[in-house]
Amino acid sequence: MATADDVRRIALSLPEAVEKPAWGKPTFRVGAGGKIFASLDDDDRVMGIKCPQEDRAVLLAAEPDKFFLREGHDDGYAWVRVRLAALEDDEELHAILADSWRQAAPRRLAAAHPDLGVPPGE
Repeated sequence: MATADDVRRIALSLPEAVEKPAWGKPTFRVGAGGKIFASLDDDDRVMGIKCPQEDRAVLLAAEPDKFFLREGHDDGYAWVRVRLAALEDDEELHAILADSWRQAAPRRLAAAHPDLGVPPGE
């Protein structure tokens, strides 16, 4: 089971990632513009990540115990929520965060890190 500390540790290990509070909760950002690629919800049991809207339906249908939307809040955004308790291990958390990071990172930065989907030590 992943924790908020695991999210923070892995998110901040990604290139040029920083933590910045917003809306009273931690957000993780990348690049000069500080685009958000992940955030923790108030109770530290859920994180939000970038996810193209065309991919959301697949995730939500395939693993509804893991991925969900906050009704009325996430509808218009390329965003999905992840239940941390449903994640199997650090490798899965790393893969999810790296994918979200890649979507938010400037192209030059993402291109400079093509192996980002591989967890450290693999």
